[in-house]
Amino acid sequence: MTSRYQDVYDGWKDNGEAFWDEAAKGIDWFTPYTKTFDGSLGPYGRWFVGGECNTCYNCVDRHVEHGRPGQPAIIYDSAVTGGKRTYTYLELQEQVGAMAALLREKGVEKGTMVLIYMPMIPQATFAMLACARLGAIHSVVFGGFASQELAVRIDDCQPKAIVTASCGVEPGRVVEYKPLLDKAIELSSHKPDFCFVQQREQHLAELIEGRDYDLGALMDVAVTEKMTTECVAVSATDPLYVLYTSGTTGQPKGVVRDNGGHMVALKWSMENLYGIDPGEVFWAASDVGWVVGHSYIVYAPLLHGAATVLYEGKPVGTPDAGAFWRVISEHAVVSLFTAPTAFRAIKKEDPEGTELTKYSLGGLRSLFLAGERADPDTILWAENLLGVPVIDHWWQTETGWCIAGNPLGLGKLPVKLGSSTVPMPGYDMRVLDDEGNGVGTGELGNIVIKLPMPPGCLPTLWNADERFKEAYLAEFPGYYKTADAGMIDEDGYLFIMSRTDDIINVAGHRLSTGGMEEVLSEHPDVAECAVIGIADNLKGQLPCGFVVLKSGVTKSTEVIEKELVMLVRDKVGPVAAFKLAITVDRLPKTRSGKILRATMRKIVDGQEFRMPATIDDPAILDEIAEAISVRGLASAS
Repeated sequence: MTSRYQDVYDGWKDNGEAFWDEAAKGIDWFTPYTKTFDGSLGPYGRWFVGGECNTCYNCVDRHVEHGRPGQPAIIYDSAVTGGKRTYTYLELQEQVGAMAALLREKGVEKGTMVLIYMPMIPQATFAMLACARLGAIHSVVFGGFASQELAVRIDDCQPKAIVTASCGVEPGRVVEYKPLLDKAIELSSHKPDFCFVQQREQHLAELIEGRDYDLGALMDVAVTEKMTTECVAVSATDPLYVLYTSGTTGQPKGVVRDNGGHMVALKWSMENLYGIDPGEVFWAASDVGWVVGHSYIVYAPLLHGAATVLYEGKPVGTPDAGAFWRVISEHAVVSLFTAPTAFRAIKKEDPEGTELTKYSLGGLRSLFLAGERADPDTILWAENLLGVPVIDHWWQTETGWCIAGNPLGLGKLPVKLGSSTVPMPGYDMRVLDDEGNGVGTGELGNIVIKLPMPPGCLPTLWNADERFKEAYLAEFPGYYKTADAGMIDEDGYLFIMSRTDDIINVAGHRLSTGGMEEVLSEHPDVAECAVIGIADNLKGQLPCGFVVLKSGVTKSTEVIEKELVMLVRDKVGPVAAFKLAITVDRLPKTRSGKILRATMRKIVDGQEFRMPATIDDPAILDEIAEAISVRGLASAS
């Protein structure tokens, strides 16, 4: 089909407010908004001012009322426990209504903050939606987060209540949450009034009398007695949630998401970007602790009347590299959204894709990748294996939904490997130099978004308007700074090359580490890689490539490393001064799969560093330090 993208995007550019007025018809409003956009409010303006709505009503109740009570809403699949359960929209309404009633009994109401510290179990989604039902604000913290980091978030958002579970389950181990939470509460100045604890059979937590309550036991009674509560009307501009993202100062930034604009943008994206129809099964293989989990496990699919998969497991090791194929086949998933690192892990373990032969993926139409730059080699491998469009798209915790992508619902555009394709309506993308001047077509620079930001994007940071302005708006007046670097080509396609702090300066030449990573990924023996700039007395910085090899490689690492150096010199040129490729067993990553390049750079340069709060396995940093020590570079401070 011919893509309608350009007509739709031009329509938004011609009249942005009319475009979003039309999109807002996809949401049920309790009170119509009086102003589509008011630029006088907040740091840069607010959307759908005067409107009243409820996110839980739009995700749950309206589907029960309008013919979908028996349709699957949440499909829970735990590869680590073997547990599975599907909740229809009616059952979801019963569970969410019951939990909302329990929270309300203990004083949670409109505007109350509730912190959620949960594994990937249905009760995590019930808690989020129950808060939305009451007009309360939720702040989800990734389950298993360290006590000190959790304490910082407790002190910043000051929750009245905390909803948690007794444990999380990882391959081969059980992570006890309650001791981590108890320590965090001990460390924090703010103390919650009470905690709801979902007891899991893998580990039963000890409850503190007068503060902790067995959520499962309470829910059994509440559901049996049909306890519920009505959806509370909130302003479109009221906060739905606060999600913390890393701050450069070490103090996390609380990204605020409002109710009205968030719903409008996500509902629009399900049909027009992802090409999903109501009733179909969509799977975002992420975690509710991250923005992808908020937007595309919980809210967007349910706003759209689709079914969403809640998966507790890994792409490999639960039990093998065919885990994703089993879920897609078993639950008739039509579209998968995950991080490139997940597919790199599958490719490393099963480079020939033999596990796929055990399953039927006939219903799968598309694969969307985001979170890390999708290298062309991984995209091509996935395309050849699955036989469906593989779409790289780019967005941020701050935006809450896609900035640039390939809108399948409007008709697929030609794919350019290495590009996240084109900006979505609402995003006016520019590329500027460090002085704020526009750069030429195809030239590397700072990627910015002309204000105002579209609906769904953060209006500010939690209790920190000035910090929001300083972090995002001050450097390039009139624009939002993405802190990503890249270029726009002659067809308007956007190429994200790296974070701006991953642009390295080699003897006066500004070079993208992402471009070098693309080249390294082309090598047939490389599963994944990371390039960082390391300090050099002569040239300022030099690139250093860390590579993880595929399983079953027989060639010596010394030979492969020499081949990689030559490959970069051939493809990027001598200007890159690429002389150092180091083979390692693993790369340090966050739990969401992002490679911790900045931490690696500090280790190589011998600088002190703070252990990243979101790191998946701290032992990998020691492995990196050992690998560079062998090369006679630096070691961790």
